[in-house]
Amino acid sequence: MKNIFFTLVFSLVINSVFSQCDGRYETEIFNSVTTTTINYSDVYTNSQHEMDIYTPDGDTETNRPLILYMHGGSFTAGSKEQIDCVDFCESFAKRGYVTASVNYRLASNPINFMLDQELQYRTVFKAIADIKSAIRYFRKDFDNGNTYGIDDNTIFIGGTSAGGVIAVHLAYVDNISDLPTSPIDVQSIANSLGGIEGDAGNLGYSSQVSGVISFAGGINDVNWIDALDEPLVSIQGDADVIVNYNCGPGQGVATILTLCGTAEMHPQANAVGLINNDLVYPGEGHTWFVSGNSNSKFTQAVEFTKDFLYPLLPCNNATSITSINSKKILIKIIDLLGRETEKTINTPLFYIYSNGEVEKKMFIN
Repeated sequence: MKNIFFTLVFSLVINSVFSQCDGRYETEIFNSVTTTTINYSDVYTNSQHEMDIYTPDGDTETNRPLILYMHGGSFTAGSKEQIDCVDFCESFAKRGYVTASVNYRLASNPINFMLDQELQYRTVFKAIADIKSAIRYFRKDFDNGNTYGIDDNTIFIGGTSAGGVIAVHLAYVDNISDLPTSPIDVQSIANSLGGIEGDAGNLGYSSQVSGVISFAGGINDVNWIDALDEPLVSIQGDADVIVNYNCGPGQGVATILTLCGTAEMHPQANAVGLINNDLVYPGEGHTWFVSGNSNSKFTQAVEFTKDFLYPLLPCNNATSITSINSKKILIKIIDLLGRETEKTINTPLFYIYSNGEVEKKMFIN
């Protein structure tokens, strides 16, 4: 997504924005975790709107970063109990994070899904709506006692395969107007499902995230990645044709929508100046993550992700204004009346970052 914009940056006084992480978030410092299953939607009550929340046993910290992680399964199968989801969430919870493995709505008929691109868009946007509701669930809970001890300004999303596709599109599709109207009217599809925030509930809270983790995921249009978007880390095999490492139809099937993987997302991220990093497995296909910790490539991907996220955490010391600016995370967007909002064209808005910086921006078509 490309727009012209004008920016006015106010450098606010930064005292001790960051403090030491005290050994947290790098290594597995906790021996065990507790898993709690909840329904995150206040609209739907079925199993597709459940998530397993992982918290480290014996931890007294109540201001912890959160990662929501979504399973793969081609949008027709899979669940939060898949081994890669469990292993990922347990590993990061043992490092001090709060993590959640999240279910979402799936297409009921795999054959129909493969043959119908309108149904594919509809299914993906339902899944995005669900995960946005799950994000808002945590912010709603934060305002009502903070049961899980999260920092509601530091929420990351990620997943494998379809889960990575959800994460990327949730973060990088900023407005309904960014979506195509031809040959399929995707704007109308999204609007019929509740608009940019979706139909899965917990409205009134932000679904903003601080970063994106893509294990073998991709994006339908790399131009949706812009300079104001969230940091991206992705891991993929360069022989992947299920979610194409370059660009190609999903699963290598001509009737499935195009997805562009790591080889295309990261040049775009570099071109717009987005914080990003990628790990590529030469000669590897799509399924390296399926067996979780049993595959050394999966554990390597987890470590790579940990190293990417760690400098983004608010608890880290920044040694200079330059390093602070390079690690800034968008906390929220507010309008001229101080109301939290989403990015909007032709409207002056204030972008507030974790390093204390505020930018006044107006995007013009």
